[in-house]
Amino acid sequence: MYMFSNLVVNMRLVAMLIVLSLFCRDVRLVSGDIGTATSYGPPYIPTKCFGSRQDQFPPGNLFVAVSEGLWDNGAACGRRYRLRCLSGRNKPCKGGATVDVKVVDLCNKSPCPSTVAMSADAFAAISHSPSTRINVEYVQI
Repeated sequence: MYMFSNLVVNMRLVAMLIVLSLFCRDVRLVSGDIGTATSYGPPYIPTKCFGSRQDQFPPGNLFVAVSEGLWDNGAACGRRYRLRCLSGRNKPCKGGATVDVKVVDLCNKSPCPSTVAMSADAFAAISHSPSTRINVEYVQI
């Protein structure tokens, strides 16, 4: 009888774990900071970081201009961040896609409409909707 009751308890535990895994399959842990992102287009130069130098832009034009909160009196120039789209209006995110970007500028709008203004190419790497503001996770790499 003892073996049978252990088997029943183990079966119930397995069933609970299966049900729990079905409910939690879309839950993701966030390990970075949370902010917002918008897209901006050319002209991209001159920038506050590197002026009119063409070699400031990383391959694929994956770069950002940051808001005052990340600017750090210009110390942000050249920093690299990994961004992931979390949410936005009309489900703009491309799955769990991430993009690695380089800071090349201070957002030229005051106040900046988002935490980071992403180049059109960088924004397209994580979002289907180029004209929307999205919620992002970002971590310095």
